[in-house]
Amino acid sequence: MPTKRDYYEVLGVAKTATPTELKTAYRKLALKYHPDKNKADDAEQTFKEINEAYQILSDPQKRQAYDQFGHAAFDPASGAGMGGNPFAGGFRTGGPFTWTYTTGGANPFEGADFGDPFEIFESIFGGGFGGQRRPRYSLSVEFMEAIKGVEKQVTIDGKQHTIKVPPGANDGTRLRFDTFEVTIDVKPHSRFKREGADLFIDQHISVATAALGGTVEVPTVDEPLTMKVRPGTQSHTLVRLREAGAPRLQSKGKGDLYVRLIVAIPEKLTREQKQLFESLAQTFDK
Repeated sequence: MPTKRDYYEVLGVAKTATPTELKTAYRKLALKYHPDKNKADDAEQTFKEINEAYQILSDPQKRQAYDQFGHAAFDPASGAGMGGNPFAGGFRTGGPFTWTYTTGGANPFEGADFGDPFEIFESIFGGGFGGQRRPRYSLSVEFMEAIKGVEKQVTIDGKQHTIKVPPGANDGTRLRFDTFEVTIDVKPHSRFKREGADLFIDQHISVATAALGGTVEVPTVDEPLTMKVRPGTQSHTLVRLREAGAPRLQSKGKGDLYVRLIVAIPEKLTREQKQLFESLAQTFDK
């Protein structure tokens, strides 16, 4: 396989570059090498390389993993870092849930913030689309509206239009009409993260629940679900709830919901709690 260039080198920035410096470098290079503007043979490949570099370096957790492991952090065959697919090959199936274990490190659920997905495109064409391109408008919807679908009334060129956002629409989904296009801008959710049709959520549990087992109420896009926690659950255990994610926009069914159980370690203890922990500590093998 060809050797990948260092991501910092791709963007032309130092390893100490700030998020603002990264974004500035990315926009400058993306404008320069966008295939619609740059007709060089290698422009498309360079543009992809620039986007890949920015996707990693603009995310604090992914950047930390890259700084530590290099490209191996995202190579599933290397065994280092996050791997290309954080859920591949690591599940034990059975029953309604699927479990896997992680031990901290980078967070595979956080996506890079690229802002308006058509910002680069509009900069290239001066805010217009020229030729036979339809005018394109942006419609902002809430996270759950995109999941469940919604109708919005908008005014375009003085005329009222009903825009039907289909269930499962994602950030950047395009809706094409006879004379214009609408790009869906999905607002982030306070708890849910999304990757395609799959959803991800962090759920904190107590030390006692992790050690002894129990139940925890987990929110879903439909209604809260009471989920069993098995005894001896380790922090950052992943639980997969099949077809509890977002509707698949171009096919049947839904994605999955991944619940990451995080053991909440108390920062402060009462005198009684401290004594109980000290007594408990003496019962474990040293």
